[in-house]
Amino acid sequence: MTTRFGFMPAASVLVAGEDEQNRIIGDYIVALERAGGERWTKAQFGDRAPLFFLVATGGTERVVLDLHTIRQESAPDEPVLLIAHPGNNSLPAALEVLARMQQDGARGRIFYLSGPDDAEGLRRITQAASDLDVRRTLHGSRVGLIGDPSDWLVASMAAPEAVTAVWGPEIVLIPVEELKARIAATTEDDVAVAADSLARGATGIVEPTAKDLTDVARVHAALRDLVKEHKLDALTVRCFDLVLDLSMTGCFGLAELTDSGVIAGCEGDLPSTIGLLWASLITGEVPWMANPAQLDEAANTLWLAHCTVPRRMVESYRLRSHFESGRGVGIQGVLPKGPVTLLRLGGVTMERLWCAEGDLIESGDAENLCRTQAKIHLTDGNVGELLHSPLGNHIVLVPGHHAARLRAWWETVIH
Repeated sequence: MTTRFGFMPAASVLVAGEDEQNRIIGDYIVALERAGGERWTKAQFGDRAPLFFLVATGGTERVVLDLHTIRQESAPDEPVLLIAHPGNNSLPAALEVLARMQQDGARGRIFYLSGPDDAEGLRRITQAASDLDVRRTLHGSRVGLIGDPSDWLVASMAAPEAVTAVWGPEIVLIPVEELKARIAATTEDDVAVAADSLARGATGIVEPTAKDLTDVARVHAALRDLVKEHKLDALTVRCFDLVLDLSMTGCFGLAELTDSGVIAGCEGDLPSTIGLLWASLITGEVPWMANPAQLDEAANTLWLAHCTVPRRMVESYRLRSHFESGRGVGIQGVLPKGPVTLLRLGGVTMERLWCAEGDLIESGDAENLCRTQAKIHLTDGNVGELLHSPLGNHIVLVPGHHAARLRAWWETVIH
């Protein structure tokens, strides 16, 4: 589905009238309209769709800066998006505008069309429009933080206000005791179908008992109710409190929420949960959060492992106990081989990104690692970077090769 966007031509005062402007950029206007764009006037600046400035000629630098200032009143912090073409000093003007915007601390990007039939250039414009749509979605999202981040996440404790300032989502603080109360209030009717679905879909059940299956279904039902009550688009849970205090695991509940479209992260890890949500919105794929458990710098490979995985991602799964505790239910899934992208957000204000891509080449079942295990060979990126400049523990995996798209979004929207 093509994302709707607006564009506004900017021409020099020396261009006399509409006919002269159409002579210069008329074919570009037609091309942009065919790509899903709509020619705007200032009266439409309140529209929430992304806006591009089509730099028709030179001598438009101040015009574009003034128009962008007006646009910021209704779309604060929207990057300046400039479209340049080969004639009439369009590109020099666009370069001057972007240079000034960057001097002022603003973000922006120039999209150069070599001609009205530049299919790749038009694709980049429509992709940027989609990226800005993702930004808008993030800024309208609500992410639940249920309990504090786990005590061992000493680098993955971004302040909620920093997450909101840089990435947009509102962070909803929910005490873990509220989740426990919800679990205690669940009934057999709330959990029977989910527990049966989990058991019937498994190729085997090793350690978990029937009570364990019912218990994790209770956790899922409680999380589902919190999502509804707090109107959450995503959440992350201090899940080890459930293991220690209730002998219950959140592995199934978090996986099931993600499968249903509500991104769910483990251990109260906000950076990884925002990474999961971002990757899902950009790619349309179901993401997975895991520990980088082992790596081989010479082979440029690493093993990822975690005790939960969305069932929609796997070819098959067995039910095991949770690895570290030996309690409850963990999911041991077999992920399909093929192209994957890995990412990690980090920094005090989540202003840093590590992104790589490669191929998932093997699933494992080692008894000394978390239950779902995947070996990744990187073809774009270096596993040694994780040793030299780590951004934290967890890594997000998403099926397919999307590194270029994610980096382009990052450079346009965050930097």
